[in-house]
Amino acid sequence: MANIFDYLKWRGDLTFTQDPPNAVDALVFSSLSYIQFHGMVEAVPQVPVRLKDAAEEFFAQDDYESSCRIPKDLDLLHAAIQTKRFGHSQICMYRDLLVPEQETQFAAMTFLLDDGSMFLAFRGTDNTLVGWKEDFNMTFQQTIPAQRLALQYTRDVALEYLRPMYLGGHSKGGNLAVFAAARSSPMIQQQMLEIYNHDGPGFTSYLMGDPGYLAMVPRIRTYIPQSSVIGMLLEHEEPYTVIRSKSVGLMQHDPYTWDVLGNSFLAVEEITEGSQFVDATIKTWFAEMTSQERGQLVDVMYALLGSGGAENVHELLHPKNIRTCIKTLTNDEHLRRVLSTEFAGLMEAARKTKAKFDHHRESQLLLEDGEDSSKEPHDEKRKVI
Repeated sequence: MANIFDYLKWRGDLTFTQDPPNAVDALVFSSLSYIQFHGMVEAVPQVPVRLKDAAEEFFAQDDYESSCRIPKDLDLLHAAIQTKRFGHSQICMYRDLLVPEQETQFAAMTFLLDDGSMFLAFRGTDNTLVGWKEDFNMTFQQTIPAQRLALQYTRDVALEYLRPMYLGGHSKGGNLAVFAAARSSPMIQQQMLEIYNHDGPGFTSYLMGDPGYLAMVPRIRTYIPQSSVIGMLLEHEEPYTVIRSKSVGLMQHDPYTWDVLGNSFLAVEEITEGSQFVDATIKTWFAEMTSQERGQLVDVMYALLGSGGAENVHELLHPKNIRTCIKTLTNDEHLRRVLSTEFAGLMEAARKTKAKFDHHRESQLLLEDGEDSSKEPHDEKRKVI
């Protein structure tokens, strides 16, 4: 089955004027937002740069491999600039912010397309612990700094470029795109064509009844893989499309594993039972915790993981960091108590969810047996075993 690299080979010779942006194009732009174009694309709007030119400067760096999330992002950039469709798109208003003391990780860039529209791409969570901490803060805070920055970014771009716009992002980037669309003014919302959320988490319940959010729901396109975990977190009002992935479990969050069919994704009927179980368990667990308890759990986890001096996810498995984490866990009674209490709650939530699933499965079997029996012809001589 095809993926986005196959899509680039198939559709790359057509401009956006010849064939308008679609869901797979949106995933390409969302994934390209993980590339760090520091110094290659200006934050000011007056000097847009062709993607092809920015990429050539990017690859000219000695340490360019450290300026991306995963190697596949570099492969995607290589492939995209070889196409007429993406290579001549212009990038502008690049912003990249990491402020550990404010628990903020945000990045976005705008692609100006040849059909007169533009795509605002919001970066998802990078490899920094700060980025992951900000993600977890979504579980107990109504808004996080990256969401507010996404809203301001959208306003700035909309005022500078009076073009129809698409918004999108992968993971947290999808959440930021939806938030920015929901909270923008009605005038700016009129510029928005579609908003793409690629396996991004939802929101706490406060946004579900927001008039701005409800007004944008018909234009939100949410895609999740069949074993989605991240994309099922928190609340969604908009419908979502379940797509097939070549990978399993949490690894399906990787957009390079998603199956592409033409200019869309290969859809399946529903998420797997395992994904449903994890989603129901986490929702039950969260429902039984106060926002203060969620915040306390996030804080102690962040303190534990960072106790060895790790600043990014790659450093977490360094032996020095692991030893320090074990030492911290051994010596800090408060930390142990919080983790023990909350993870006992998680296990209890899993037990309750399993009981509900088992009951539902038994009810379905009884219902199916009843339907089968009612279809059988009545025969008093039938042998019953």
